[in-house]
Amino acid sequence: MVGEGMTEAVRTSSGRARGGSGSRANGAAKATAGDRGLRVERVWTTEGVHPYDEVTWERRDVVMTNWRDGSINFEQRGVEFPTFWSVNAANIVTTKYFRGAVGTPEREWSLKQLIDRVVKTYRSAGEEHGYFASREDANIFELELTWMLLHQVFSFNSPVWFNVGTKSPQQVSACFILSVDDSMDSILDWYKEEGLIFKGGSGSGVNLSRIRSSKELLSSGGTASGPVSFMRGADASAGTIKSGGATRRAAKMVILDVDHPDIREFVSTKAREEDKIRALRDAGFDMDLGGNDIVSVQYQNANNSVRVSDEFMRAVETDGTFDLRGRLDGKVIESIDAKGLFRDIAQAAWECADPGLQYDDTINDWHTCPETGRITASNPCSEYLHLDNSSCNLASLNLMKFLREDGSFEVEKFVKSVEFVITAMDISICFADFPTERIGETTRAYRQLGIGYANLGALLMASGLPYDSDAGRSLAAAITSLMTGTAYRRSAEVAGAVGAYDGYARNAKPHKRVMRKHAAANDAIRPLGTVDTLIVDEAARQWQQCLKIGEKNGWRNSQASVLAPTGTIGLMMDCDTTGVEPDLALVKFKKLVGGGSMQIVNQTVPRALRNLGYQEEQVEAIVEYISEHGHVVDAPGLKPEHYSVFDCAMGERAIAPIGHVRMMAAIQPFISGAISKTVNMPESATVEEVEKIYFEGWKLGLKALAIYRDNCKVGQPLSNAKPGKKEETAPASAAAVATVEPEKIIEYRPVRKRLPKKRPSQTVSFSVGGAEGYLTASSYPDDGLGEVFLKMSKQGSTLAGVMDAFSVAISIGLQYGVPLETYVSKFTNMRFEPAGMTDDPDIRMAASVMDYIFRRLALDFLPYEKRAELGILTAAERAAQLREESGEASVDLTEMASSAPVESAPAEKPAPAAQAKEEAPAAAAAKVAHSSTELLELVQGMAADAPLCFTCGTKMRRAGSCYVCEGCGSTSGCS
Repeated sequence: MVGEGMTEAVRTSSGRARGGSGSRANGAAKATAGDRGLRVERVWTTEGVHPYDEVTWERRDVVMTNWRDGSINFEQRGVEFPTFWSVNAANIVTTKYFRGAVGTPEREWSLKQLIDRVVKTYRSAGEEHGYFASREDANIFELELTWMLLHQVFSFNSPVWFNVGTKSPQQVSACFILSVDDSMDSILDWYKEEGLIFKGGSGSGVNLSRIRSSKELLSSGGTASGPVSFMRGADASAGTIKSGGATRRAAKMVILDVDHPDIREFVSTKAREEDKIRALRDAGFDMDLGGNDIVSVQYQNANNSVRVSDEFMRAVETDGTFDLRGRLDGKVIESIDAKGLFRDIAQAAWECADPGLQYDDTINDWHTCPETGRITASNPCSEYLHLDNSSCNLASLNLMKFLREDGSFEVEKFVKSVEFVITAMDISICFADFPTERIGETTRAYRQLGIGYANLGALLMASGLPYDSDAGRSLAAAITSLMTGTAYRRSAEVAGAVGAYDGYARNAKPHKRVMRKHAAANDAIRPLGTVDTLIVDEAARQWQQCLKIGEKNGWRNSQASVLAPTGTIGLMMDCDTTGVEPDLALVKFKKLVGGGSMQIVNQTVPRALRNLGYQEEQVEAIVEYISEHGHVVDAPGLKPEHYSVFDCAMGERAIAPIGHVRMMAAIQPFISGAISKTVNMPESATVEEVEKIYFEGWKLGLKALAIYRDNCKVGQPLSNAKPGKKEETAPASAAAVATVEPEKIIEYRPVRKRLPKKRPSQTVSFSVGGAEGYLTASSYPDDGLGEVFLKMSKQGSTLAGVMDAFSVAISIGLQYGVPLETYVSKFTNMRFEPAGMTDDPDIRMAASVMDYIFRRLALDFLPYEKRAELGILTAAERAAQLREESGEASVDLTEMASSAPVESAPAEKPAPAAQAKEEAPAAAAAKVAHSSTELLELVQGMAADAPLCFTCGTKMRRAGSCYVCEGCGSTSGCS
């Protein structure tokens, strides 16, 4: 029965709360003979069976290459993983998390070693610090964690995998907040502390508002430099440090209060640098993200945010003035037009995606420890918001692991899983190392945790619920409330066993107030279905128990939950979606064992269709349509009212920006911290729309918000140069924006001419250097080539997958009007094995399979004149040509070739002026994808706005407010 009895799964055997942990250095009570800890019961495991013995294991070779030049970035052969772990997940774990030098006996080679290294450390620390009532409880705890990690039910944040159980410092936190005072010593300490944090594989944030402005005087009589000048030094330092060894680049956040006199300079810093990037790019410098010359510009290693107050936002709302105040004495230095400054913020964000906003009064209204100090800053991705000089370790649950086949949610297992994870996270603080003593003291005294989840977008789609809908938001809010309510209830139980956090006594009143606010928000949820009704009911019980037990014991943790990007760990758990994000697209890029890859329709799509009542034949037809088109519009048999279930972050039916904001608003009241998420906006969005999004974020009670407008940055491949130049000078008004848009409306684009259902085709069997294959070429009724199929090797092999992908790319290009002779000129004479003799009398030798295929297509579908220019002739034509050159009887070669079919022009021939614009999309369609983002580009026929991975060159995909590489697991942020 789901109810209060569920709390007995993991409970305290002590009926009395122990006292606070005082000022102990480790922040946790040591076990003594009279101590009684937590009783632990099994949830996932079977008594007498080790989790490792329940699964089938296999050996794999992990070889990571840079697709741009073929160089090997990483190689480790014979690694061991369960058979159900994807290639992507195994690659990420092997390259990122296995410790020890590659090629040495110390190098980890099995997932068992990795999990044991971490879990046994947690178990040992839990026993040492009195968390468990008995050795058997500790043993069950170890096995349960092992099972959950093995089966990808949850994952700790990356620093845990990097550091725990190794000889390195045991840094377990991914998120840090620093502080800077108005002194040179403090500023230099800031530089040093950031470097130490980046080295450990984490990110940090800082508020620079204490530093006096450039409009104030120094004690010597000179003028102060201001915080923006000191940002340059910190940015340069971050740019030279790769965190976690070579795991990912430094991630940082810089914040300035809206009443700081230098706020306008701060707002425009990155927008000005973006102008510089454009100028250098046009001058021929390599300014792509990771390019050789991008290091010449500043402020590129940090996210910037403005900390706005309710006073400022009300002044914007009423068109009033707002005072900027000096840092030394608080006197008004300047009164400004609030709406004008808000416009400047939106303008800068429109131009380069920075700055974001943090809503100061909302943040501090939900602060559990205001008696200790205000919340002034956040981590780089804005999900961790707490005291200065503190840290937070994260862990995320995979929501899809709790969705049953019938669409119901495993409430009981979810509750028990939260209990295990939050307990383990708290134990980690007992043995963790910290980059500075100040951070260590604050973290051990306040014990901030950040439990969260991933795969929300996949869960909603599989449940048949649109992401942007009341039903979708209701279910998301219910799950989030249940998670945080259970986490805090569990925290209160742990406090009964080992004591409340040190700072609880002085903050007991506000902490209880915030708990009541969470519980009240849960009562405000209006469930719209059976599933979310059950979850809300259980969440209400958890909050009631939380308040009851907390009143008696206090709480072990000042913070319990955040929603992180879950970039790398999301790939480790084989999640379709990261954090709270909707699905990226309906078609996914999947790696295969052996190194190949293939294009698949998301597995959540057929599950959603079945849940919506579609029969298996209909599901197959719809999936086939999505595979070809990349969207559901006009899919056979799919009801239009169900289109919204399959809306994604990008593509034909992209979720509207306000839909992202509403989802954040639905779950924010149930998160201790905040939400790492960027609101994607189309390139056509205006500055006014950015203003509206930022204003709605404040009205809806968000703590932090950032936007990203497509193509607002130079650091992206495949941008259209001509429209880009139109937009280089950012419009200063809505009228200016409007003048740009007509250019996009009348832009010529290629039109796809599809083949009819029945089409003439011919199949040619061939052999090149002993390698056999089949070439099937289909044409339009008027004889123009429109489709190519290549068959080589066995189905499912790497080579077969590559040939399938290549065939699709060529076919799409042909249907968009790319001339066949363009492909022929590019691919003939390409040299690689297999090569040599063929069995084709017209093409006796081939430099490669590609060389043969396109010579054969040219002979079958190009007229003689074009083939002659390319030097491709049949055996008879070559013989006739030789006879003519030797003075023998003249032969009309054109007539001889008249039987060869001629490729016809597309039905709608684009204007000549548009041909240059057509070449780029056609080229994009013909390339081979290396990630889901690149695959999406092929389907859409347009470039996705994402950077290339620093490590392997693959185009990354967005994860929260960061980017993650599906190829090697590298991230651009702190997930």
